[in-house]
Amino acid sequence: MDEKYRRAVDAAAIFSETDLSGRITHVNDQFCAISGYSREELLGQNHRLLNSGTHSTEFFAGMWRTIALGNVWKGEICNRAKDGSLYWVESTMVPVLDKATGRVERYLSIRFDISEKRQLLHTLQWRVGHDVLTGLPNRAFLSDLLDQALEFSRQENIPLAVCMLDLDGFKAVNDGYGHATGDLLLVEVAKRLRSIIRAEDVVARLAGDEFVLVLRYVRDLPELRAALNRVLGTISAPYSLHGKDINVFASIGVTLFPHDNENAETLLRHADQAMYVAKQSGRKRFHLFDVSRDQEVKATHQTVERVRQALNNHELRLHFQPKVNMRRGEVVGFEALLRWKHPQNGMLAARDFLPLIEETDLIIDIGEWVMDQVLLQLDLWRQAGFDWPVSVNIAARHFQRADFVDRLKSALARHARVAPQRLDLEIVESVAVENIQHVGECLRACQALGVQFSLGDFGTGYSSLSYLKRLHTQTIKIDKSFVRDILHDGDDLALTTAVIGLARAFGRQVIAEGLESIEHGELLLRLGCEVAQGYFIAHPMPSADVPAWVEGFVAPPQWRNC
Repeated sequence: MDEKYRRAVDAAAIFSETDLSGRITHVNDQFCAISGYSREELLGQNHRLLNSGTHSTEFFAGMWRTIALGNVWKGEICNRAKDGSLYWVESTMVPVLDKATGRVERYLSIRFDISEKRQLLHTLQWRVGHDVLTGLPNRAFLSDLLDQALEFSRQENIPLAVCMLDLDGFKAVNDGYGHATGDLLLVEVAKRLRSIIRAEDVVARLAGDEFVLVLRYVRDLPELRAALNRVLGTISAPYSLHGKDINVFASIGVTLFPHDNENAETLLRHADQAMYVAKQSGRKRFHLFDVSRDQEVKATHQTVERVRQALNNHELRLHFQPKVNMRRGEVVGFEALLRWKHPQNGMLAARDFLPLIEETDLIIDIGEWVMDQVLLQLDLWRQAGFDWPVSVNIAARHFQRADFVDRLKSALARHARVAPQRLDLEIVESVAVENIQHVGECLRACQALGVQFSLGDFGTGYSSLSYLKRLHTQTIKIDKSFVRDILHDGDDLALTTAVIGLARAFGRQVIAEGLESIEHGELLLRLGCEVAQGYFIAHPMPSADVPAWVEGFVAPPQWRNC
């Protein structure tokens, strides 16, 4: 090679020359630097000195065949440096021909280091199939692994177990210690799971705190139970994170192939259904999927999907039940209540379908829709000259979302003409005390936006004075189960009297639900409760009927005279 060209190549690339037998006759400084060998160690040696063992014999045979015929060969080669490390080069092999004979007399090799590029490619490929936080296979890779395991089990007639594992108490860790600690906990759980499964088994992370185990060669149920109890015991051992001892447990749903002879996706769904049953039974448990009850479970899932369709198909409606000040005979607000205008079954009350979806994320979508519709209705009433506040019941799963306040802020921004004080969010007592710290913080953040809060079903849960002190709601609602029987049940009368007294003592407004007669109203007024709602006043009604009803409402004279 001409000297000026060689200098240019030396500056830009890893360069070497070899004779026809493959012995090295020249290398540049870059070749020595990347290989770790000195020039003296390389000259006279065969290129096999750098063989990494990564490529097959056929790979090199094809390369030599190409250049021996006088053709240029291009490709990527993995070499091994003197210290044993591997590096990748993009290589171009150029045969140098004798001008007189036209025969190949030596070979030039021009290489560029692509190790970083290959490492980046490997990392990207790894990330496609793995969860970055824990290093476990993700949902996409799990699907391939499970398909392979099922195919092997079918051919060899060997059973396997598909297990869905969900952590009990993980949300409390996130809420109490922060998401960084929650992430660290997930990493530790993944390490523990990896440490106890066999090499032929699979552990993967789906999302959040959900993991999947694929246990192969399951000989019998006692062996499976022993394995699952070992998993539960391992997960429930205390964790020491940031100097704090943290305890979580696990619920596991499991289904057995080929007894449950389905495809991978269905097996995962069945394991998920069994896991839900395990969670309902209490923490640190596992439940085996019952194939015979599959139709019943499918019916529940079908119901959830049908309600989802109802939301998407605009079949859900809001009805509004008035709240009145009995003494003044004045309408002071409304409660928004959900209805489903079913194409075949007519108008359904919330109690007929909401309990079936309260433990699914669909309840969040419906809650968001209700808040948006209430704000829209408030704006329409404002334009018509009406100014009634409206309360909305918020489900536990919805209110406990970490982004609840942000979503509420977005909803208020979409309806900026509505005063936030017109929106009253109602949470039931059992939800409020379940995680008092988180609820208190969320409540204060919502109130900072101007939104009002009511504590519903008061008296049915803990009813602790300390809880009432820490939850600064504007309103307390006496549960209708007490109000209904106050005329003839001394205990319910005593409870209602106590709740009204508590509300006064803490400076809260009190509302009685379930008013059924004039006499109920008279007694409540004598006890000091002036605001009530119930079927005696009015059933929930469509928004279009509200103005006319309000205009025609007249409170019984017994209430005004009380």
